[in-house]
Amino acid sequence: MAHTVLGAAAGLMWLVLPGMTISTDVPVAARPNRPTARTVSADGDGPAADLVLPVAAVAGAGAIAGYGYLRRTGRRPRPRPRGPGTRPSLAELDGLAAGSLVEQDDHVRASREEVVFARAQLGDAAVEPFDRAVRDAATTLTDAFLARQEYDDRGPGDDRARRRLLDGVVGRCTASGRELDATAADFARLRALDEDAGRTAALRTAEARFRALAGRTPDTEALLAALTAHYGPAAVEPVTGYVEQVKDRLVFATSRLNRAHQSADLGDPGRAADHLRAAEGAIAQADVFLTAVDTHRADLDEAAATVPSALSGAETRLAEVRPDAASRADGTRSYVAHADGVLAAVRTGAAAGPHDPVDALRRIVRATAFLTGDGGGGDPGVLGAAAALVARVAVASAAGFVATHRGAVGAEARTRLAAARERLAAVPPDHLAADTLARRARELAERDVRTYGNPTADTAGRAAGVGGALLGGVLLGTGPDDGPPAGYGGPATQAARTRPAPAPLGGRGG
Repeated sequence: MAHTVLGAAAGLMWLVLPGMTISTDVPVAARPNRPTARTVSADGDGPAADLVLPVAAVAGAGAIAGYGYLRRTGRRPRPRPRGPGTRPSLAELDGLAAGSLVEQDDHVRASREEVVFARAQLGDAAVEPFDRAVRDAATTLTDAFLARQEYDDRGPGDDRARRRLLDGVVGRCTASGRELDATAADFARLRALDEDAGRTAALRTAEARFRALAGRTPDTEALLAALTAHYGPAAVEPVTGYVEQVKDRLVFATSRLNRAHQSADLGDPGRAADHLRAAEGAIAQADVFLTAVDTHRADLDEAAATVPSALSGAETRLAEVRPDAASRADGTRSYVAHADGVLAAVRTGAAAGPHDPVDALRRIVRATAFLTGDGGGGDPGVLGAAAALVARVAVASAAGFVATHRGAVGAEARTRLAAARERLAAVPPDHLAADTLARRARELAERDVRTYGNPTADTAGRAAGVGGALLGGVLLGTGPDDGPPAGYGGPATQAARTRPAPAPLGGRGG
């Protein structure tokens, strides 16, 4: 009877809600299995009876919003296991593969971040086996992403071949997770965050890195303003807002470092370790944001210095093919005419004032691509160097964005990023394809973030930086305090970390 009533209520809400929520705003939806932050009273208690109806209402709305979100993004949950002897449909296998890629990519990224802190605390030799395990897991996962890219490229057709590719994706994700799970217990013993000595040393390491990043932030903010004035807003768009996100992550890190100390004082080492890992994750992402601005400055300067020589090199190459262009039947004449127009426009734009030199190089490289014919990777001249710079900038931009917004980014964006990296690392590299795939990855990731919306609508959550932590995948949003933090290990390790531990004798802590 209870199930029937609940189902009827959910169905009624589903029918009525669209008429009540028609809006021109960007939809805000909850990530599956990651509930929004809750405002908690200072003492952590309250009349339970007063909360029943509000919690039920929020749960119902969250379920509906989550359903809409799942329909719009690649962050699909894994289908429920079927009975023995049955095979999932191709659509179900597709969803399983997408969910596996997202889940395992998060595990690899979180593991890599925690290894960095362990290295700073314990040295290279101590963490080398775990660093190698992360590299091996990442290599296996890359193979899974490339299989997924092949699946996406294949399009409709042979279902048997498509199923084989998806099975390969799931199998490789599983293998990657097992590689991390196999070393997770040893890594936990190495860090010893549940022991006073290990946790105290780890806190010192995290706090030192926090102070260094806090000290860098004003200089990076000034640098971003200077870059905007010199090159124009379009040139710095890939890193616009990054300083604000640094501050948000550092606010969150401050809160969690303090709570780690408090939990330890209250005799709750497990919760202290969780707060410490959450702080480390936020600190790692603050570093990514700051480094991205510094790297982008260097890339803009290099591109600005390369544009004049790229223009001259392109004109020289065009002059070589222009005499025979009219007599060739392969469209060379129209390619030359188009390239001439692009080069003239780039010169005009550069002379007019602040401009984006990376975009100028991209236009030159693409307009003259018919001269190299191999994506620029085999061209030893200035055009090849320009193509390499453009591709490298695009891949770095997408990689930084995905890393710091992984709580919202789905499988499609991550797959395109992995494919872009593979094209960039190939011998010879395909710079044009790498640039195209990386830019598409960033577009898809930004779309996912817009769909995800603001995970904490309450002021308290925003003030504590919880929203950014959820968006960045630092917190997993599956329990109290918005869930456990991500950390070293695969799915089995994270599942064990997610299960609530018995309350300590000294109190809840944290």
